[in-house]
Amino acid sequence: MREAIRASDIESPARLAELLGEHAYLADEGLATACFLALRMGRPLFLEGEAGVGKTELAKTLAAVLGAPLIRLQCYEGLDAAQALYDWDFARQLLHLKAAEATGATGATEAARLEGELYDRRFLIARPLLRALETWPSVLLVDEVDRADDEFEAFLLEVLSDFTITVPELGTISARTPPVVVVTSNRTRDVHDALKRRCLYHWLEHPAFDREVAILRARLPACTETLAAQVAAAAGRLRAAGLVKPPGVAETLDWAEALLTLGAHDLDPGLAAATLGAVLKYREDQEAALRDGVLGHA
Repeated sequence: MREAIRASDIESPARLAELLGEHAYLADEGLATACFLALRMGRPLFLEGEAGVGKTELAKTLAAVLGAPLIRLQCYEGLDAAQALYDWDFARQLLHLKAAEATGATGATEAARLEGELYDRRFLIARPLLRALETWPSVLLVDEVDRADDEFEAFLLEVLSDFTITVPELGTISARTPPVVVVTSNRTRDVHDALKRRCLYHWLEHPAFDREVAILRARLPACTETLAAQVAAAAGRLRAAGLVKPPGVAETLDWAEALLTLGAHDLDPGLAAATLGAVLKYREDQEAALRDGVLGHA
């Protein structure tokens, strides 16, 4: 495995794909090109697609390639600016006040000084967005932005526009060098066009058969060509079966690992049925796969 490399030293999409591959992430030409352009143009990369196709894993692997910390902001309903940006450590502020009282600092002058000290930088808790602005280099992963509310989406757009935030008590904080930003969405709702316009967009499909076999072999060295091909073929049939939740690459990897753990060398119908919980996470999907013979005969 090569040493970490600077984004400016990556000369082409093909070279980036090679570097990602050295970390067992196999990016196709379209994804490698989108990622390369995001690095070179300093634009966030917006990745959309079904769950489990490798969006989050790309950010993790990109951080490994660049030798940069991955700072992850997991989005959810109700997430607000304070939870994503910063908060004040009220417990430490209270302890500071109590310590001051114990030393007899009670005069008007001391009280004014103490009030100013309460909003010192040491009492500020940096949440993911602020940490990303203050850390260089870094990779900021805004994961599943479609789960957040519209208000947070508008706030995120403002931050990503100039990588500057204002803390009223401290002033303006700007990124010396903007972080590499990867925004992901499972498309549970439509993300506003304004945010997408700020980013370079790429839709991740489920991998083709040959690529999925290569992914299985790269991620699970113990997986034989035969087992990888059988698992990838079965996963392809499951995706075409109209299930509630078709398996992504993450589930395919889990399935192959489960089979390897059981000492399997190929995917026979009995093992396929016994390990369905690794690849299908809805009872209805498991029942449909077994009833309709989707698994095939390996």
